[in-house]
Amino acid sequence: MNRTGVRRVKTQRIVVALIAIALVAAGCGRDGGSEPTEGGGSSGPAAAANFGSLNGVCQPGSAKSAPTQGVTASDIEVGMFSDVGFTKNPDYVDAAKVFTSWCNAAGGINGRKINVNLRDTNLMEVRQRMLEACREDFVLVGGSAALDGLGVKDRLNCLLPDFPVQVTQVPNTGSDLQVPSFGASASESVNPYTGYYEWLLKEAYPGSQNGIGLINGDSPITKAMGDKQVEFFNAFGAKIVYNDLYPVAGVSDWTPYAQSIKANNVKGLIFLGDFRYLAKLEDILTSMNYKLDWIDANANAYNQTFLDSAKSSLSSQNNFSDISGTAPLDAAATTPAIAELKTLYGKYAPGAAITFQGLRAFQTWLLFAKSAASCGDNLTRSCVYNAAIKETAWTAGGLQAPIDLSKPLSEQPRCFNVQQATPEGWKAADFKPNNGQFRCGFTPYKYTQDFGKPLTLADVGLSMNDLK
Repeated sequence: MNRTGVRRVKTQRIVVALIAIALVAAGCGRDGGSEPTEGGGSSGPAAAANFGSLNGVCQPGSAKSAPTQGVTASDIEVGMFSDVGFTKNPDYVDAAKVFTSWCNAAGGINGRKINVNLRDTNLMEVRQRMLEACREDFVLVGGSAALDGLGVKDRLNCLLPDFPVQVTQVPNTGSDLQVPSFGASASESVNPYTGYYEWLLKEAYPGSQNGIGLINGDSPITKAMGDKQVEFFNAFGAKIVYNDLYPVAGVSDWTPYAQSIKANNVKGLIFLGDFRYLAKLEDILTSMNYKLDWIDANANAYNQTFLDSAKSSLSSQNNFSDISGTAPLDAAATTPAIAELKTLYGKYAPGAAITFQGLRAFQTWLLFAKSAASCGDNLTRSCVYNAAIKETAWTAGGLQAPIDLSKPLSEQPRCFNVQQATPEGWKAADFKPNNGQFRCGFTPYKYTQDFGKPLTLADVGLSMNDLK
C-alpha cells in the first residue's frame, strides 16, 4: 500500500472512532440481545392490557377511518431510529419488539396494530432515513441516532412528531414536536445531574470538592459536554485539578492517565467515553493502590457488561451512576412495573438484556400508546402530540419518577436516584431518597454560556397551527 493509501486508512479509522465516541456520549450501550426485528402482533382473542398503574394501555377497538399518513383502520406505521447497523446495539429494537408484541396481542391501539419501521441510520444516514420516515410514518417512537441533528430540519418540515429515547445534538435537543418521556428541555441550557453532583460533593464525599478530575474523549461532541461540566463545577465552588483528553480511538495503555490522576490527587472522577475504557483505567488505578472517593460512570455503564469489565476493581473503586429518576432493575420486589417489564422481556425477547436504554425506550412507548389511545378513531399527529404534552405527572406506570411533560426541564424541579456498581451487581446507593426510591426537589443548574439552540418550526417557516 502506498503512503496515500495508508493516510486514507488512518483517516477512516479516526472518523469511525470519533463517531463511536459520539455514540457513547449519547448514552448507547452495546449489550447482547436479539437481532433487529419489526414489532409484531398475534392472532386470537385480545383483552385490554394494563401496565403498572396504567390501565388499558392497549386494547381492541372498532377503528374505521384512515385520518392521516401512516394510520389506517387496521394499522399504525411507526418509525424507530437506531444506529444498530453500526453499533450492533439492540436495546431499542428489543424494547420495540417487546412492547409492540405485547400491545398488539392485547388488541393494539383501539384495534389498530402497531407496525414498527426500523430506520437504521447506520451513523451517517440520518437524513436519508428521516426523508423515508417523512414519506411513510405516522410518528417516530422509541429510538435515537447519535448524529440526530442531521435530520431535525427535515422532521420539522414534514411535521413529524418524535417520542425519542434520548437526544444528542444541540439542534435536536428540545426541538419542536418532540416529547421525550423523561421531560423536554427547551435547550441544552441546564445540567440535569445537578442533584446527583450536589449529593456527591455536599453529602456523600464533601472532602472531594477540591479534587475533581475530568477525562474525556477528544471529539467535538464529548468535548462540549466537558465544557459544560467545567462551568458547572466552577459555579458550584468545586476545584478541578485534572482535565484531560484521550484519543478517540482509545489507548493501549492507560497507565499515564492513571499516574496523572494520582499525581493531581483526584478525589472524584468524571469519565466521558466508552465504559470499557473506564474499566481498563480503573484496573490500573487499583493496581497502583489508588482509590478515589467516587467515579461517575454515568448511566451508559448501567449494565452487566460494565460489571463484567470492571469486576477486578468493583471492590476497590466507588462507581456510581445517576439513572435520572428511572426505576432501577433491582427494585422488582417493590416496584410492580419493573417486575412486569422483566416478565414481558422474558416472554417476547428471552435472553435480551434490559439496559438503561431499554428502560427509557419502554417508557417512551408507553407514553405514545397512552396518548394515541386517547384519540380514539380520529388518530392524528396533532391529537397524539397534544395528548402527550398534557401529562403533568407522567410516571410510565411506575417506571420513572413523576415528570410534568407540559413544562420544559429548566422550569421544574427534578428527581434523581443513584446506583452503585458492586461485586454483587448494581445496587441502590445511600442517597437518602425522599419520594419512594427517588430523591426529588432539586433545581437543575442553568448554564450561563451559550451552547447553542434547538431548531423550531419557525426556523422552517411553520408553526403549531400547521400540525394536523
